[in-house]
Amino acid sequence: MKSFFQRIVFNLSYLIAWLAYFFMARLIFLAYYYNQTSELDLGTIFLIPLYGLKLDLSFSSYISALPFLFIAFSIWIPKGFLKGFLKAFSGFAIFLITFLFLFDLALYGVWGVRLDSTPLMYLNTPKQLFSSITTGTLVLAVSLWIFLSVLSIWLFSKLINRRLIWEVDKKIWQILPLLLMAGMLVLTMRGGLQTIPINQSNVYFSDNMYANHAAVNYAWNFTKSLGYKEYDMKNPYILLDSAEATQVFQSNTQPLKTGLPDSIQVFNTEKPNVILIIWESLTAKLVETIGGEKGVTPNLNRLAKEGIQFSNFYANGDRSDKGLVAILSGYPSQTNKSIIKSPNKTRTLPMFTQEMANLGYENSYFHGGDLNFGNMNTYLRNGKINHFVEGSDFDKKDWNSKWGAHDHVVLDKLLKDTPNGSTNFFKTIFTLSSHEPYEFPTDYKFGKDTDENLFRSAHHYTDESIGKFIAEAKQHDWWKNTIVIIVADHGHSLPRHEGAFNSPKKFQIPMVWIGGALAMRDTTISTISSQSDLPFTLLSLVGGDNSEFNWSKNLFNQSPNNYAHYIFNKGFGIVTKSGTYVYDYVSNKPIMEEGNPTEKDIKLGKAIGQKSFQDFLERK
Repeated sequence: MKSFFQRIVFNLSYLIAWLAYFFMARLIFLAYYYNQTSELDLGTIFLIPLYGLKLDLSFSSYISALPFLFIAFSIWIPKGFLKGFLKAFSGFAIFLITFLFLFDLALYGVWGVRLDSTPLMYLNTPKQLFSSITTGTLVLAVSLWIFLSVLSIWLFSKLINRRLIWEVDKKIWQILPLLLMAGMLVLTMRGGLQTIPINQSNVYFSDNMYANHAAVNYAWNFTKSLGYKEYDMKNPYILLDSAEATQVFQSNTQPLKTGLPDSIQVFNTEKPNVILIIWESLTAKLVETIGGEKGVTPNLNRLAKEGIQFSNFYANGDRSDKGLVAILSGYPSQTNKSIIKSPNKTRTLPMFTQEMANLGYENSYFHGGDLNFGNMNTYLRNGKINHFVEGSDFDKKDWNSKWGAHDHVVLDKLLKDTPNGSTNFFKTIFTLSSHEPYEFPTDYKFGKDTDENLFRSAHHYTDESIGKFIAEAKQHDWWKNTIVIIVADHGHSLPRHEGAFNSPKKFQIPMVWIGGALAMRDTTISTISSQSDLPFTLLSLVGGDNSEFNWSKNLFNQSPNNYAHYIFNKGFGIVTKSGTYVYDYVSNKPIMEEGNPTEKDIKLGKAIGQKSFQDFLERK
């Protein structure tokens, strides 16, 4: 029995040893970048390793998995082989991970990001790879690599020699608890039992990006990014000559960046407050005023007549993470990738909130669930957002079983956090109750008998919550100087529509502008547009800088040449006044043609898909 318990102690000691390794690596990082560390307050510095522990434990669990399995079956493994394996495995891991650490240490000061797979893009051009590192730094790094590796290997060898009893009780029953112990590592690998596995957002805790970066485990970050193949610079969606694609895109998009004539006024004030409501999964198929079903969104139908409704509006992608980036960065979606999963790329994007902050707006973001979902937290921290409200800020009794606080609870919180005052505000709220499994605290208006009726019922509840929120907001003094923008993050396949799954019916979504600061009433804008046009347009209306929103058009441009481009997994669709063209990259052929899309339309669709993916690959 003694050797059995000794093996349990060894496993725990081995895992803790790796945690200690990453703790020391983080201390070296903080010391190496002393100038930036010294700008942090003491409380933030202490929080860095505490938050960093989450990813440290995750990666330490991955490293420990194989040794744990070998220990579990040690009754059948010769002690000499087991000892040799543990030392060889640990030595190899230390050698490799120390190399990654020092590479990260050298590059961070130049690139300003923690190590990911980006350097692999330059394996065929090593000169470019090392161009950011001075000779002196390189020599120091190699010396440290050897020293730290030898020191760490020696310490791990002492642990293996001292903590593990090599004479093992050959009792088969002992295998099961040791296997169970190894299996428990799966939980620590993914960060617990929660719906969303751990990601970089889980360690982002500060408005200071250096503090957040310091909390990231560089080895976890690197290996995780390999899964997204960010290092692969090959664009599989090249259908046009590069110069032609650029010419087609620019010649079609540039003329659409102008808006309404100066004689037509959208706002009755120069700098209105803005409340942006991003409505989870709201498809145009549920909105009566733009041709959808009756009775599902009565409040939105009514509100549309109080302001501006965009009746030919489309999502750029098919998921929340893609919709959020399109709305806040005016950036097109990628096919089978999502730029929000790559923090080093998203930091290069323009941000709606950042430009509004430059105009003096106070930014806040409300979400009833986990901000770490889809790496939202990492992305949003780049946007000069002063205040975050998320699921942990709400009582669990106000949550559904899976995602977070109910929509009406979060909307109430937003209302309470909006006092009367002179400071301009930009508040964003991302709803969630209309996401599967469609759980909310009121009656199911359309029943629960089918997925479609659950879907309808959930949206009816959110519509009711928003209707109540608007009614109460109108009682506040700030309402007269405020606009509310209601837009979906993406469309939905429900209710099921006829025709191709990825037809425009799946991607068409509503957008409605209302509010006391709105000069236009009962207006429908029928020109074709999309989510990525929103930040460019609003910034132009409030005098902000929209020059970096290169993929956007002006929503109020009345040209018949307007278009909407959307992406789905390995395909794209383009909607113009002439017709619709939906293309599949796998089969290299159209899967839908409706109306009479012109050759110009088709080339534009191909050019946007090609250029936007190339832009995604090249961002770093």
